Amino acid sequence: MSNILVVLESREGSLRAASLEALGAARTFADQRGSSVIALATEKCELDASLLGGAGADKVLIADAAGHSADGAAATAARVAKESDATVVLLSATVRGRDLTARIAALLGTGFAADCTAADAEAMTFTRPEFGGKAFTTIKINGPVAVASLRGNFFAAAGREASAEMSEVASEAGVSMVTEISSQTGGRPDVSEATKVVAGGRGMGEAENWSMIEAVADAIPGCALGASRAVVDSGWRPHSEQVGQTGKTVAPELYIAAGISGAIQHLAGMNSSKVIVAINKDAEAPIFKHATYGIVGDALEVLPALADELKKLGL
Repeated sequence: MSNILVVLESREGSLRAASLEALGAARTFADQRGSSVIALATEKCELDASLLGGAGADKVLIADAAGHSADGAAATAARVAKESDATVVLLSATVRGRDLTARIAALLGTGFAADCTAADAEAMTFTRPEFGGKAFTTIKINGPVAVASLRGNFFAAAGREASAEMSEVASEAGVSMVTEISSQTGGRPDVSEATKVVAGGRGMGEAENWSMIEAVADAIPGCALGASRAVVDSGWRPHSEQVGQTGKTVAPELYIAAGISGAIQHLAGMNSSKVIVAINKDAEAPIFKHATYGIVGDALEVLPALADELKKLGL
């Protein structure tokens, strides 16, 4: 019986939330195809059998590698895929996931679909956005194994009552090794994975006013910070927070855009957000055409008032 392999991602020994979404997608494939879901951690980490089983995994393999090596992890995943007779290999479309996807596909002698937002288990096809979300491409992989990376916040964990079987597996040696990861999020979630995002644009005036964005984010649990390209190019915020065609793509439950006009490049990165709240003093700003709720006003006046009201709610 063919299986579905999900390559998990961990940081500092902890599982990334995006991996649970990939397991949910794999569970859908497995249920429709009568397969099992095997999850692979390519390095040592702390994993919960109930959490992973509930998300969709039947079996979890933990490799004995001490740290992350891109070539080593890809080689381990490719070997496990062959040993487990996997016909589908899924990863999260994170920075690390994108790095591994092509490597694994090459080792398996097959093609891959990157940054997918939908999948059809019956037809074995994957869908990904093109041209800034203006069009969608359906991809069918002509190869022995279908390898794909899945965009965050477009899939969900299975949410079932189950516990996965846990075991260890040998890892393949890698030539390179990640020795340190320097985070610039200040303890906040990564903007590409967060379910709530507050983003600012050139309408914030200057870098010193960013404290107003942070105050709103502080009042919303689990909220990440985002920024437009103009803000990042001006040096106000790090590139890790940039949302848009040349930055990160997000699809949170809530996206608050303050002082962002809504240029097509920015919209390409956030127009899949479930609820969009736009704050802009220009009533004709393009962002309002895509907003669920709009506030016509100066972001520098609206944000402090919004932060105060959110604090009163005690979220």
